[in-house]
Amino acid sequence: MKIPFVDLKSQHQELEEELVEVFREALRNAAFVGGPEVHAFETEFAEFCETKYCVGVNSGTDALRFALIAAGIGPGDEVITVPFTFIATAEAISQAGATPAFVDIDERTYNMDPQKLEEHLKKRLTPHASRSTRPRAVIPVHLYGQPADMDSILEIANRYGLIVIEDACQAHGAEYFSEKETRWKKAGSMGLAAAFSFYPGKNLGACGEGGAVTTNDEEIAQKVRMLRDHGQMRKYYHDMEGYNGRLDAIQAGILRIKLRHLPEWNEKRRQNAYRYNEFLRQLDGIISPYEPSWVRSVYHLYVVRSHDRDRLQKHLLDNNTITGLHYPIPLHLQKAYSNSRYKEGDFLVSETLASEIISLPMYPELTYEQQEQVAVKIRQFLSSN
Repeated sequence: MKIPFVDLKSQHQELEEELVEVFREALRNAAFVGGPEVHAFETEFAEFCETKYCVGVNSGTDALRFALIAAGIGPGDEVITVPFTFIATAEAISQAGATPAFVDIDERTYNMDPQKLEEHLKKRLTPHASRSTRPRAVIPVHLYGQPADMDSILEIANRYGLIVIEDACQAHGAEYFSEKETRWKKAGSMGLAAAFSFYPGKNLGACGEGGAVTTNDEEIAQKVRMLRDHGQMRKYYHDMEGYNGRLDAIQAGILRIKLRHLPEWNEKRRQNAYRYNEFLRQLDGIISPYEPSWVRSVYHLYVVRSHDRDRLQKHLLDNNTITGLHYPIPLHLQKAYSNSRYKEGDFLVSETLASEIISLPMYPELTYEQQEQVAVKIRQFLSSN
């Protein structure tokens, strides 16, 4: 039995007639860009995320970039994030004209370590610190579908006068319990704005590219609407230079259909994660994901650690199980950032994890038998070493 890393075919086969009807409607009405489907999706996704506004855009990268620009971030500004994430997080900062700065992650949650954030800010803001940029914003990444410690990050950011923009590109529907507000809050509802990606493999995925910015700030939402459409709110009247970053109407219609199923799909992912936890419990050589009591992860990815990761991955591949690496090289060691001030050894947690993490197959349609086979092959590998 071959086990794919992600199975999009099954999901789309179940919804095929509904999805094809979206395309038919677009052809009949010649509605391809903007229009009622996009507006309806924005309304529904804002309600899902418990925010006032949602603005559909072309990708998660656009969503991050537009959110930063709309918040006034640009040249001379430093934006702090983590090196253990997909490059789009840092790309968006650079594309907004700002400078990415990194702080390390927590070894258990794999998300931004608030203590490291505070240490970074103290160093950057001492009277004798040399700086060509000033810290202006923080982007915590809700990695693998698990929210970062937002109470702590927001408190630190508020103390230092920083904007917080969530990278929620992997966290559609994830929740965080705010001790400060004594309630559960949805990913994408806690910062000044948040970015989501609807890349096909995401928990909520389009049949192509797509993204969105969520916010409770009307001005941010208005600016993002202009940025996605060449800086205009009225055709051919441009208040600013913008981008071509609109969400296609067909993708919006597809996302509307899938959004109705997302709570069920997320719950299936959680159940699959708990089953993996049981299968892999007390296996020497495997560290399963840690989910704090104050989050409800949606397990976009199920990521374990192994000191012999590369050989384990090959063993699984040889036994018809496809896995992934998210991510094998931290951003500060990527060639794209070779001119930055960072070097090997600067972020030891991120560097260690990058050499140990392996993403196991994870999707709502994953069966008990498939997960059992993955676990059996992992046990075989460990027992042979």
